[in-house]
Amino acid sequence: MTSPSDPGSLLSAPPPGALDESSDLDVTRTQLHATLVDRPDAIAHRRNILVFIDEHPDAAHRSCAEAHLTGSAVIVSADGTRALMMLHAKVGRWLQMGGHADGNTNLASVALREASEESGIDGLRILLPAIDVDAHTISHPQDGCHDHLDLRFLVLAPEGAVERRNAESHELRWVAADEVGLLEPAVDEVTAWLIRRALTSAPTSEGGSSAAAR
Repeated sequence: MTSPSDPGSLLSAPPPGALDESSDLDVTRTQLHATLVDRPDAIAHRRNILVFIDEHPDAAHRSCAEAHLTGSAVIVSADGTRALMMLHAKVGRWLQMGGHADGNTNLASVALREASEESGIDGLRILLPAIDVDAHTISHPQDGCHDHLDLRFLVLAPEGAVERRNAESHELRWVAADEVGLLEPAVDEVTAWLIRRALTSAPTSEGGSSAAAR
C-alpha cells in the first residue's frame, strides 16, 4: 500500500493546463489539500496557511508584508541518485530552488519557473502533487522579517543536464542523500529531510520510485 511516507507512485506528470498561471487562491487551496504531507509540522503548516490565505486575499504578493506564498522545487537527476542544491547568495545557506509567487497562485508553476531560472537547466519536468509544505521566517536587512509560506515540489532533470547558476546563488552542487550532511555551512534539518524525501520519491528508469528500488 502506498502512503505519504513512500509517495513515489502517487506522483505524476501534470495534465494539460495544470501549470497555467492563475490569480485565484482556490488554485493554491487545491494544491495545499493535495500535498503529500509526511511531517506533523507540515500538517500544522498546511492548516495555518489555509487560514492565512482565507484572511489575506493578497497572500500571493510580496506586498503582503506579514507573510506571502512561495513555491520551491527539489531538482533530482535523471537517474534519481542526486539532488541539485544552491548556496543561496542572500541568506548564505544551502537550499532547494524556489522563490516568490509574485501574484501567481499556481505554486507548481512558480516552483518550475524558479527551478528553471536558478538552475539554468532546460527541459525540467515537475511532478504533482507537492511533496511537502512549510512556513518559515525570513530575516534580512533589506527585506525585513516575514514568513514564507512554501509549497515544495519534485522536479526531474533530463539526461545530461548541465547546470548554470545565476546571481541568486554562489554555487550549485549535485549531492547524493548521504552527502547532504557533509555540506558547509550545514544544511538545516527540514531541508535535509526534504532533499532525502525527494530522492526516495523520484521515479527510476524502471518506473518505480527510488525508495522501492533500494
